[in-house]
Amino acid sequence: MKNCGILLKYNSAKKMILTSLRNSFLLIIFILVTSCHQKVNRLHTLADIDNAFQNGNLTLVTQWADSFLINNNSDSVSVTKLRSLVDMSDRIRADFTLSEEEIRTGLKTTIGNYSENDMAVWERNNWLEFRLIDGKKRYFKRAVSNLKLILARQKTRQKATSGMISNPFSQFCLDHTSQVIRADQNNHRLVLPVKMRICYQLTVVADAIPDGEMVRCWLPWPHESYDRQKHITMLKTEPVPHLIAPDSLEQRSVFLEQKAVKGQPVIFEMQFEYESFAQYFDLRTMKISQMDTASSLFKKYTSEQYPQIVFTDQIKHLSDSLVRGISNPIEKVRNIYYWINDHIIWTGALEYSIIPFIPGYVLSNRRGDCGMQTLLFMSMARYQDIPVKWQSGWMIHPGKVNLHDWCEVYYSGVGWVPLDMSFNLQDSNDLREKEFYIQGIDAYRLIINDGISSRLVPDKKFYRSEPYDFQRGEVEWQGGNLYFNKWDYHMQVEYF
Repeated sequence: MKNCGILLKYNSAKKMILTSLRNSFLLIIFILVTSCHQKVNRLHTLADIDNAFQNGNLTLVTQWADSFLINNNSDSVSVTKLRSLVDMSDRIRADFTLSEEEIRTGLKTTIGNYSENDMAVWERNNWLEFRLIDGKKRYFKRAVSNLKLILARQKTRQKATSGMISNPFSQFCLDHTSQVIRADQNNHRLVLPVKMRICYQLTVVADAIPDGEMVRCWLPWPHESYDRQKHITMLKTEPVPHLIAPDSLEQRSVFLEQKAVKGQPVIFEMQFEYESFAQYFDLRTMKISQMDTASSLFKKYTSEQYPQIVFTDQIKHLSDSLVRGISNPIEKVRNIYYWINDHIIWTGALEYSIIPFIPGYVLSNRRGDCGMQTLLFMSMARYQDIPVKWQSGWMIHPGKVNLHDWCEVYYSGVGWVPLDMSFNLQDSNDLREKEFYIQGIDAYRLIINDGISSRLVPDKKFYRSEPYDFQRGEVEWQGGNLYFNKWDYHMQVEYF
């Protein structure tokens, strides 16, 4: 019994020693792992974080950027770069929201029966657009509806682009533009005015901004220097104090601000009236004079405008191939327009801020929305020394109120002539009706912008949700920009 007691004490002591050694070993391992982890965090450079972004490891981007900012005395340039990468990661996530399971459900509902080989082909051609985000496929939120448009085009091989213009809307446009041509009488007069009352509302979701913080908001406001829209009258704003930006700015806005209240959305609203006119230029009956290539107008509107209007080798070669042997600017414009009409299908677009070079994307994928097609047209036309400027705002056609982009082409001796790339060639045997949108515009427009990437007034402190165009609005607070997924917008139109 005594020996057993000694043995029990021995075993107990042995167990305590082993437990102590094991705990000490685990402690050492924990310290080493923690130390290594901290060291790794300190070693993540801007290049590492950028590489993670390029490879779609967006969660790592956020984690490493936060660690970098905590563990380093970062200069302002590094801080800006890091915040930009984190912000862009959030924007990509907001556009690529669908899982593979969700996309398959959408395909079954919209497309019908399909095979695994079909899906592989669609993905390989980028018709079913996705990105690898954190090692998983995430699909563009409009991937299914875009695929439907692409497959319809592949099936029919029609040259008339579907999407932006479709029956019965196409018939409405044809009827209206026919009336414009008849009313014009070859004099490019302002005709067929439409008077409208606009109620525009922007709503920031509740608690997107901390209670008591000031919310700064810019709403789209129409240009008054254009004869095509007149009698612009502000009726009310909410809140009441507001600032209307000068008409001299290329992108015009109404500035409002108010404090956030916990649990409540922040609502900005304005109401105004205006009158919009149609205009048509029968360019084949007009005399085009020699362009003054030394003028500031020529230099500004035939130049590149980084990062979206760039004369790449692809743009140069394609543009040259379309106008070879042609000296008349009208015919050059016509050839470029016809090529885009015949080869680029209208589809819903990614947010422009996540596309590094939009015309390149359009050419690679043979698709794009109104603004993307317009940027491609502008790039090719400007390279041919044809002055072109951006114009955008809203299309206000009954039942088709939406954001919209188009442009204007300058012809010496005539002036600025509107051109709408995505409204396409119309289905008519009358050449004037068919080509109306190469040299005319309907009366259902709201012109907000006369250029891209222009400043807002007052200046916006943070990177814009839409850095190139301005149609929906912009919102920020002292903590940063509020992206589109934090607010919504709505336009109501009354015709009278």
